[in-house]
Amino acid sequence: MNNKKYYSLFSACIALTALLFCSTSCQSANNNEARKSDEQVANKETKPKQSLKVDEAKSELLTDTARTLAGINVDAKSKLAALQKGNSWQNHQSFYQASWSKLDTQQLTKVRDWTAKELQDVNASSPTILYPFSGPDFLYSYSLFPKAKQFVLAGLEPVGNVPDFTSLSESQQNMKLQEARSSLYALLQFSFFRTNDMKVDLQKQGVLPILYVFLARTKNRILNVQYIGLDKEGKVQQFEKGMVSGVKIAFVPEGESEARNLYYFSTDLLNDGLKKRPEFVKFANQLDNKVTYLKAASYLMHNESFSEIRNLILASSNYLLQDDSGMPLKSFASSQWDLKFYGSYTRPIGLFSNSYQADLRKVYQSNKSIEPLNFGIGYKFGVNESNLMLAAAKKIASR
Repeated sequence: MNNKKYYSLFSACIALTALLFCSTSCQSANNNEARKSDEQVANKETKPKQSLKVDEAKSELLTDTARTLAGINVDAKSKLAALQKGNSWQNHQSFYQASWSKLDTQQLTKVRDWTAKELQDVNASSPTILYPFSGPDFLYSYSLFPKAKQFVLAGLEPVGNVPDFTSLSESQQNMKLQEARSSLYALLQFSFFRTNDMKVDLQKQGVLPILYVFLARTKNRILNVQYIGLDKEGKVQQFEKGMVSGVKIAFVPEGESEARNLYYFSTDLLNDGLKKRPEFVKFANQLDNKVTYLKAASYLMHNESFSEIRNLILASSNYLLQDDSGMPLKSFASSQWDLKFYGSYTRPIGLFSNSYQADLRKVYQSNKSIEPLNFGIGYKFGVNESNLMLAAAKKIASR
């Protein structure tokens, strides 16, 4: 299959890699504020800051915007408090209270419980999470790796922008709230969003509103948002035209004081794309204590057209957590990796039937000690239908 066909497959199916939440496509005053960096972006920024000078007023507005998008109350003194007095807001909040409660009970609580039991060693070192083909899926990466100091997400979707509710009329505010609700249906039913939603909405809206929602819903306070780029050496800089584009969000979890970082880069991970724009590979190679996560990755790394990103992950990751859509089992040499399997594997969904792995099926058939998963994750989203594999590098100490 040639690269154009891979691109067609990727564009058609990358929706299944992440989560979608609609927002506005307008350029807003809030985005202008986000572009005004409170700290100059350092040339060597691959580790989270231990201390961060925070503009409290800006942080409050960023966090309240995220909470508003996510259907969460803001303080009565907030600039957005008036918005939450109307009937439209009440409907918006009621929708979220019901839908997110269901999602948390049926899915996220089980993911967190599994994480506490099975990923304790992985999370003990507060790793950096590398999540290629992620789209805006901060939700699952944070649920699985709640102790990570930084998250590096990457996909084809643009960064985008968020609505500045303070500059919108009441009718415009209501419209944006309605748009937000309308995109949530698939998330409540599956662990991914449908192709048309991702292809249409994310190309227009970008990933930033989704990241805001997931940060708010996971009880994180946003400290700062910066539009960034990667220079030729893979160093983070303030964004300039021609750079690999991205966003950096500094945030802090509820009850904590140390800032963490969330990065998203809009870049092509195909071999040809990385050859033309190698900045992301250079950036990723500078990350320390790296754990890679792969979910609903369209089986792209089963093909040689994505061998560069596959080789990067295998060469530099201490751990790798994936479903069967990530890397084929044959990629993991027994001399280099210890593997542990979870859940169930029979065969891929029909769309990816040509990516069936007979050797992986044999593992699941022969190993009766494999524990089931009581939650759905990836393309097979039914309870006890999903699979995960945790790969631990045998020479972690030397990496």
